[in-house]
Amino acid sequence: MSTAAGAAGAAGAAGTGLASAQEATAPPAPPRIDTRVVINGQPHALQLEPRASLLDVLREQLGLTGAKKGCDHGQCGACTVHLDGRRVASCLTLGVKTDGCAVTTIEGIAAPDGTLHPMQQAFVDHDALQCGYCTPGQVMAAIACVREGHATSEAQIREYMSGNLCRCGAYAGILEAIRDAAPRMRAETEAMEGRRHA
Repeated sequence: MSTAAGAAGAAGAAGTGLASAQEATAPPAPPRIDTRVVINGQPHALQLEPRASLLDVLREQLGLTGAKKGCDHGQCGACTVHLDGRRVASCLTLGVKTDGCAVTTIEGIAAPDGTLHPMQQAFVDHDALQCGYCTPGQVMAAIACVREGHATSEAQIREYMSGNLCRCGAYAGILEAIRDAAPRMRAETEAMEGRRHA
């Protein structure tokens, strides 16, 4: 009995000692890095852990949960946002790499009065939503697809939207939505350019 109790006590002491040793040798947390970024038109001064992804910063630190965490490996497109106007997989983008940049998420594309972006409205009009989990990433990719000039044919749209996966069959609606929204987006861009040069 005393042998068993002694062994248990020794094991416990050894375990405690091991835990203490691990705590003593654990590497210190990396210093946070000051990062200034404009998100949806609002400036933010952030202190970011250097390994934090932009997706986690948006969702966990800023409460912008529109960009979805799907595969977390840059393969499904659910986390697509715009970085200085170009689409990126935010799960593969380090938050600190956005220093000095402008980030736009799905929360930032509607007009200030709440009017939906033409692409958002087209998704509604063409029932391109389905379960909706992939929708924010699809909309952001679709906007980029038009702006990049890759929405001039059905085949081209399919090619440039191929990085955004839908698992519930909304592809046909998404294609129609992009074809519908593209001319309206171009018209708005031309009108904006006209006002700028007037």
